[in-house]
Amino acid sequence: MKNLRMGDRVPDFSLLDQTSTTVTRDTLLARGPLVLYFYPKDDTTGCRKEACSFRDAFEAFSDLGASVVGVSSDDPASHAHFAEKHRLPFTLLSDPGGTLRKHFGVPKTWGFIPGRVTYIIDRDGVIRYVFSSMFAPEKHITEALRILRAL
Repeated sequence: MKNLRMGDRVPDFSLLDQTSTTVTRDTLLARGPLVLYFYPKDDTTGCRKEACSFRDAFEAFSDLGASVVGVSSDDPASHAHFAEKHRLPFTLLSDPGGTLRKHFGVPKTWGFIPGRVTYIIDRDGVIRYVFSSMFAPEKHITEALRILRAL
């Protein structure tokens, strides 16, 4: 699979969220700009820091009209526990087998750990910015807000 880059259109997708409700690309984009972030695993140290940082900045994202959506291969029950435990006010999508991750071309760290990449997508489904950093999870939030404010 090719790596999606700025200017590319996001592929259509349909995944289950933490309530086992089907969520599609079009449903998400109908709300406005989308911050779609891929993370390795629920409730691991870096993923918890990233998710809680998105939670803490959630109002700023909402004020900009943007939705925040996290994606990992964890199942909906794991996502539900993670979201409840950390009071996450945004959607977490279950990507079993990493199919969506592969469509986006999210790289693995050290060849085996699912990567951490954030995509800023406009309401037309066009990727406006890509940020990848496995070891600076909180920077995904500051970068996403910076780009959304400039759009």
